[in-house]
Amino acid sequence: MNPQPPAVSVIMRSFNEAWAIGETLRQLAAQDYAGEVELIVIDSGSSDGSLEIIRNAKPAKLIQIPLGSYVPGVVLNQGAREASHPWLVYLNGDATPVGRNWLSELLAPCLASPRFGAAFSRQIPRPDCLAVFAHDYDRCFGPARESIHWEHFFSMVSSVTHRSVLAQVPIREDLQYAEDDEWTRRLTAAGFEVLYAPASVVMHSHNYSLRQSYQRSFGDARAMAAVGTKPPQAFNYHRFVLLGWLKDTLHDATWCLRHCRPGGLPYASAVRLAQRLGRRAGYHAGWRLYQRDPATPATHG
Repeated sequence: MNPQPPAVSVIMRSFNEAWAIGETLRQLAAQDYAGEVELIVIDSGSSDGSLEIIRNAKPAKLIQIPLGSYVPGVVLNQGAREASHPWLVYLNGDATPVGRNWLSELLAPCLASPRFGAAFSRQIPRPDCLAVFAHDYDRCFGPARESIHWEHFFSMVSSVTHRSVLAQVPIREDLQYAEDDEWTRRLTAAGFEVLYAPASVVMHSHNYSLRQSYQRSFGDARAMAAVGTKPPQAFNYHRFVLLGWLKDTLHDATWCLRHCRPGGLPYASAVRLAQRLGRRAGYHAGWRLYQRDPATPATHG
């Protein structure tokens, strides 16, 4: 078994997460990892008592940026620059480690891979998670996860990389959404491995409104158009929105019945429609923004 690194830097993003960050910090401090853990917290203007909780945890660095100035790639790269150690662990303030082996299990697959680029943890939903979003966590991270068959999947919420990897493939700083997906696509294109660490578990979920579901889907699709090769016409109303929505709803119905949560289906159906409409509008907007010429695929790298 490969020895674990003697030290890691944990970079935590925080914004108004007083409801969760205290337990996240307690679980981080309780890890069975024997090395040094340097905690760097970057807060984006919290006003809910988060800062007091963070200060009580005595992080190595607490960096405060102005409210409204948050850009994911900028903050992720800033955290890496502030880190004293080459192993960089990213952990969201509302992603609470489950068990004392979260960190050691996250590091384990990285140390065994000669072309390691990044690794990410399994995420499980919180007890109050609505059915539609619990289904998504099952699809992405569950024991029989669909994401293993997808073209690409990664989540930065609980993840690890190395400074040498970022030096070769930095995270883009011009995307407001999907920066982690776009970054790891470039990692794999450059020959790095992106690994899943299912024994490293965090509890993390959100119950989005219909407006939030639309906005997040819009933002993700707009960002992915920066490197997308599908023409905007592929995101049409008939096949992509309507037929896709019906397929999504059928999958949700099957999941809700299997998990004895039939009451969650009406809201799930509404969320899926909002997501489909958001993805269609976002991809069209992103194509215009990043690619300009509909005949020319993106070449950002």
